[in-house]
Amino acid sequence: MQMDPQHRIFEIIKRQIQGEDSIGNVVGNVLSISQDAVYRRFRGETQLTILELKKLCKHFNISLDTLFEINKNKVIFEFQPLDEFDFSMDLYLRSMNQALSDISAHKNPKLTILINNSPIMQLLNYPHLVRFKLFFWAKNYLQLEEYKNQKFKYDKISSESFNIGYESLKMYNAIPSKEIYDVELLGGFAREIFYYYEAEQFEDSNYAIYMLELLNRFVDHLKAQAAAGKKFVSTLEAPAIGNDFEMYLNETLNGNTTIVYEAQDFEGVYIGHNLLNSVHTTDRAYVQDTISTIDKQMSNSSIISVVNEKQRNSFFAQIKRRIDTYKKKIEIDLEME
Repeated sequence: MQMDPQHRIFEIIKRQIQGEDSIGNVVGNVLSISQDAVYRRFRGETQLTILELKKLCKHFNISLDTLFEINKNKVIFEFQPLDEFDFSMDLYLRSMNQALSDISAHKNPKLTILINNSPIMQLLNYPHLVRFKLFFWAKNYLQLEEYKNQKFKYDKISSESFNIGYESLKMYNAIPSKEIYDVELLGGFAREIFYYYEAEQFEDSNYAIYMLELLNRFVDHLKAQAAAGKKFVSTLEAPAIGNDFEMYLNETLNGNTTIVYEAQDFEGVYIGHNLLNSVHTTDRAYVQDTISTIDKQMSNSSIISVVNEKQRNSFFAQIKRRIDTYKKKIEIDLEME
């Protein structure tokens, strides 16, 4: 269902402030009106004036095209510029947590996800895999100065990161999702671990083996979820109801990771950008175009959750063989030292 422009602008502002302040306080300061007046506009009891709309669009960098869907060939995306990116595992997980919280707050939410190599929300089942992925990104791609001379080593996950990640995982699990995976699933992740081993970027070379073993355990858990057709935390059992999970196999390759969320009067798209960063839009025309494209790809893919056990077993066995190949190479190399 299409949102009216007033509802849409408040939804965009809510996502921008990410719960760091109340919408009444933030909008009230911009428009120089009371919080009560803001909430009357928020509830649609009072209409925003043209001047108020102009002030809000200018302050929050919102396009009028987006609000009124004037030009369907132009789309406004929100993104986090890398030169302004204050990187840490805690902050990255907080951003994911806020996005999931926004989606969960709406009635009957659902996700449709196109996976390119690493399903980051599923990886929350194994926080050390997330820690490696973020470390690799920060050191090799963002080239952050504080990572320049660091090697990857075993570190205990902070209680804050663990709690944020676990809360995010539970929210993700609770939202029904349809997810398309391809034949290269985790291939890049396994290569990154092996690359770090060869480049001597592990403080302890044996930790590379542990990381690959952890990746194998993750594959087993993903397979168990596909078999049950339910998402659940790796240490728990599949629930009897809820947490619905439809897994599809694309036998070619997926493009960028794409996450479509839909709920009553609420929809949007996140697209993988600059590896682990993302761009986001709520533009209705673009969202609907994305849904149509993914639906077509889904129709050309095979469902492997609950049904198609043979194909499901073959798919996951192929992934584990790829991981084991790297693991054996490292084991042989270490034995020769």
